[in-house]
Amino acid sequence: MNKRVYGVIGIVSKMSNWNADFTGYPKSTSDGSVFGSDKALKYPMKVMWNQQGEKVLYIKSFKQEVKKEGIELTPRSLTERYDYLFPESDEQGKDKILLLKNLFSTIDVKNFGATFAEKGNNLSITGAVQIGQGMNKYKNSIAFEQQILSPFRDDSDKNKKDKEDKEDAKATTLGTKIISDEAHYFYPFVINPTSYDEFVALGVTKGYTEEDYEKFKDTALVAATAFNTNAKIGCENELAVFIETERDVYLPDLSQYINFVKGEDCSIIEFNIGDILNPLWDRIKCVEIYYNPHTLQIQHDIKNVKKFNLFTKKELI
Repeated sequence: MNKRVYGVIGIVSKMSNWNADFTGYPKSTSDGSVFGSDKALKYPMKVMWNQQGEKVLYIKSFKQEVKKEGIELTPRSLTERYDYLFPESDEQGKDKILLLKNLFSTIDVKNFGATFAEKGNNLSITGAVQIGQGMNKYKNSIAFEQQILSPFRDDSDKNKKDKEDKEDAKATTLGTKIISDEAHYFYPFVINPTSYDEFVALGVTKGYTEEDYEKFKDTALVAATAFNTNAKIGCENELAVFIETERDVYLPDLSQYINFVKGEDCSIIEFNIGDILNPLWDRIKCVEIYYNPHTLQIQHDIKNVKKFNLFTKKELI
């Protein structure tokens, strides 16, 4: 691929929790700013690729183990996952060229890179696609707890001696679910195909191709929306910006030039990057903005922008 790509991926979370920390609350910095980690965005993308039949290495999968107590399901180790995907591979990992070829044949490694300290190897691949932290631009976001009533009682009364404790155990149990009322995360990303030039010279990959880019682009538009777990049911893709440039154009983190303005019927996303992009226009191949036109308006100062419906991919006039 003879270009670089810079962009932003926007995720909206309503009455949901896009990325929780170990306390269960949305991740935040020391000053209270809410953010989502790059792993939170990459995971639904990997899940979607896996469902589409692509080879994905860094994703949880299980194996059956026969034990005295019965059959147990345990997560595979990285080596086991690799052997599962490549059953004919060199068990000792002595053929490093074959190992690298196999790693590059998995779609998540091809995009995001890998650290593979298995089979006697210590390999590190810097991914062509680098995704930053997604800062929440909606300042009035509030996180709170919901109480959840379980349909089952606590059967630990088998070991209880106190009568009062036994009476409490007859009641069904309570749980909690922590969500935020609304948050809007904006992730910066850059695609640098030159990251793989050394591996192309080794003959283990053809490099980051247009086909790789199109697969990333298609998944980046809908992966969060498609990932409907209980905690993520209110999380959806709402924005994606792709700026294709010549290989030697270097742009900063574009998410820092985005403002989110909450509206009653339709919110506004402001792009204030015209001063950066417009002087470089002869070296910019195209600028595409995908968004949900039913909930958002786009205001920008960029020349020759093409705007598309995020879900239908039809160009908006």
